[in-house]
Amino acid sequence: MRASFMAALNQICADKNVSPDQVLEAVKQAIATAYRKDYGNKEQEIRVVLREDQDMPSILLIKEIVEEVENENFEISLADAQKLKPDAEAGSELEIDVTPEGYGRIAAQSAKQVILQKIHEAEKQAVYQMFKDREDELLTATVTKVEPNWVTLEIEGNTVSLPWREQIPNEHYYTGKRIRVYLERVELTTKGPQLRISRTHPNLVKKLLELEIPEIRNNDVEIKGIARDPGFRSKVAVKSADPRIDPIGACVGQKGVRIRSVMEELNGERVDMIEWNDDPIRLISTALQPAAISAVIIVNPNEYADEEGRLVKKRAAVFVEEAQRPLAIGKKGQNIHLATKLSGFELDMYNYEELPKFQAKLAEVRGEVPEVTLFVTEEGGAEEVGTPIVNPAPEAQATEPSEQAT
Repeated sequence: MRASFMAALNQICADKNVSPDQVLEAVKQAIATAYRKDYGNKEQEIRVVLREDQDMPSILLIKEIVEEVENENFEISLADAQKLKPDAEAGSELEIDVTPEGYGRIAAQSAKQVILQKIHEAEKQAVYQMFKDREDELLTATVTKVEPNWVTLEIEGNTVSLPWREQIPNEHYYTGKRIRVYLERVELTTKGPQLRISRTHPNLVKKLLELEIPEIRNNDVEIKGIARDPGFRSKVAVKSADPRIDPIGACVGQKGVRIRSVMEELNGERVDMIEWNDDPIRLISTALQPAAISAVIIVNPNEYADEEGRLVKKRAAVFVEEAQRPLAIGKKGQNIHLATKLSGFELDMYNYEELPKFQAKLAEVRGEVPEVTLFVTEEGGAEEVGTPIVNPAPEAQATEPSEQAT
């Protein structure tokens, strides 16, 4: 083909971010399709050859050489083949040049739409290939347009929509604003590749922590769980296998500088770091901070399906002093909701005075005295987590936590 054609081809590839080989293949397919429509039929095997020493493409009809012809679209007899190529042999393939005279203009007109379609498909495939291996990653985006129900973003030259359900509540978006989004997955649909991005996914918090905190990035501190109420509050449980590393201190940073960077990216969302504990009772108590927990009973330690096939979730009963109840539940139930998601237990809240009655009821149902964990509190207030006392004597179970400590 002429140098001008190849120059135009390379320009298309640069503009559309696609491979030159893909566009060249699209041109060949378009010319073959146009030939079948104007001169042949759809069953014929057509091969298009673009040679550097020729201005126009060569159109070749491919047939198999056989002794006896059954389908003229695919086969040619040995005798006829040897008329075109003396050394032709049965079982081989014959290329017959069927390029019509003056076909260049007709081919260009007929193939135009096909070429455009193939280029568009190649462009979509290029986007899919660019992002398919980057799922579960953090991407940097720039706001280009703001609508009532969605925000249009530009991510590495591609236009992506952020729907309202994936936006942080009350976050202000404006043209030119740079934000980070979490790429949940890439889907190849009939409309092309779709990037499912989010600002509300819990993993956005995880990826931001990995970005800001070297100990998490290097696996010295492990994120064990995240519970999030987007735009308002998140609870993150962390753990370190190295006793020399304080996981909470490493995440918060000096004067809170590390965690503050994360909260700023999340539009001021509060991020509470708590230390993970493999003991579900201690984890529940810690997850309900800042409330001081008086006692915890694991009612159902495992999730299972009952006789009717209904799912029975893990459940625990939490007992607090009346003054601690608002803190434990939180505004609009936020604190207990996050603690439930973080611990994996459905949590039922009771006043501490209800503990003896609850124990008796549970013992009646189970036929045995349930295991109870009380948390010792110092005089004048509860400890940060508390010291658990497992299975206190029945006569002591109804006493105040401060009396248990004496």
